[in-house]
Amino acid sequence: MTTSKQLLVRTAARNNADWCAAMSRSHGVVGEFGAQAWAAPSRTPPYYPDAVTLVPGADPAALAARIDTGAPGACVKDSFADLDLAEFGFQVLFEAQWIHRPASAPAPAAGLSWDVAGDPDTLRTWALAWDVGGGDAGLFWPELLDDRASFVLAGRSTDGRVVAGAVASRSDRAVGISNVFALDGGPDTAWPVVLDAVTELFPALPVVGYEQGDDLATAVRHGFEPIGPLRIWLHGR
Repeated sequence: MTTSKQLLVRTAARNNADWCAAMSRSHGVVGEFGAQAWAAPSRTPPYYPDAVTLVPGADPAALAARIDTGAPGACVKDSFADLDLAEFGFQVLFEAQWIHRPASAPAPAAGLSWDVAGDPDTLRTWALAWDVGGGDAGLFWPELLDDRASFVLAGRSTDGRVVAGAVASRSDRAVGISNVFALDGGPDTAWPVVLDAVTELFPALPVVGYEQGDDLATAVRHGFEPIGPLRIWLHGR
């Protein structure tokens, strides 16, 4: 990994940690940033890690000690894919790639209008569209709307229905994108409207996130570059 890409990965990792911290706070779980990682002392919301490393070569023992491995589902986001957490009871759940899109990249033409969810009813409508009946719409609590760095982007059809969207999380050096979805057409339909929104809201910030498999290939088609691997470790799998 080149030095420039290392710096981009650090930026993406910190942005993602900020988002995980915000999501956890909305559920009443307060984590702490340290020199090597952000970590929460109790279980975070489903699908969100208990710790995110911020620098290469984090101390595995110190990291494991900061989270509750006694609670089912404890996991660590190994942002640089350079840890071995097996001796602490973890197994690799999946691997992915951090992605980066420069602020100078032109936004594609969006086929949908969009807005930012600003009240609990709109957030609930967005969550139901994102979830598509999977039983996880309750993951997004109204308290998330109190976080000024988190923006729930809703792409709307001509009749006003939420049919696509994502979450944008702003940090000092980047805006992170997660939870990308579209009811029809998948990410290829979602990315144009999401990038249109991000370009208008944060014109000076690059866009970061992480993807794997077909979703990674789709992101590359929309102007992203893979910049480095990450690994998710799950405890007691």
